[in-house]
Amino acid sequence: MNVIDANWWFFVLASVLVIATPGQDMVLVMSRAISHGTRAGLVTAAGVSVGLVGHTLLATLGLGAVLRASEWLFTVLKLVGAAYLLYLGVQLLRTRSAELATEAGAPQSMARLFANGALSNVSNPKIAVFYLAFLPQFVVPGAGSVTLTVLVLGLLFAALTFAIKGPVALCAGQLSEWFRARPSALLALYRTSGLLMVGLAVRLALSPRESS
Repeated sequence: MNVIDANWWFFVLASVLVIATPGQDMVLVMSRAISHGTRAGLVTAAGVSVGLVGHTLLATLGLGAVLRASEWLFTVLKLVGAAYLLYLGVQLLRTRSAELATEAGAPQSMARLFANGALSNVSNPKIAVFYLAFLPQFVVPGAGSVTLTVLVLGLLFAALTFAIKGPVALCAGQLSEWFRARPSALLALYRTSGLLMVGLAVRLALSPRESS
């Protein structure tokens, strides 16, 4: 009996499909890469992946089960996550043309970009519930340690996330200079990304727990 035993190939295929589906993480990575450059996009993607490592640990400790059992706790954390997405969206929507030149010329804090990527995931309780529902499906019955297997699957999911979103950042980063040379197009990108973030915040706030 193997200590760590899972349906690895099926898990990788399912994970890639889930990760490649456009969502708040993809919007965040692409917008940061286009507006601030490839490095900013890669750092944001790394933050997103590390946020998933946090959810892996929480799922392993059973927080997902707690969130499923506690309606009020889930609602509170969900609203916190929605508020954070709303904050990011409003910041993008409030950007003015005059600010773009200053922002383009000033170096971006990699630590802040990394933290934004991580917090966009850590503050979303639906991801914790998703992890608890998704990961155990790929554990082979009779595995020596279900907890350890779930932990390894979660870490692999986080690694796959960076493997997919990293190239997205690289591709989006190639457009960075083009957008910086065209302030009106960059401003439109900010506004569009802001609207998407606000929409995702509303969707998270209004979504029922059962849809996770």
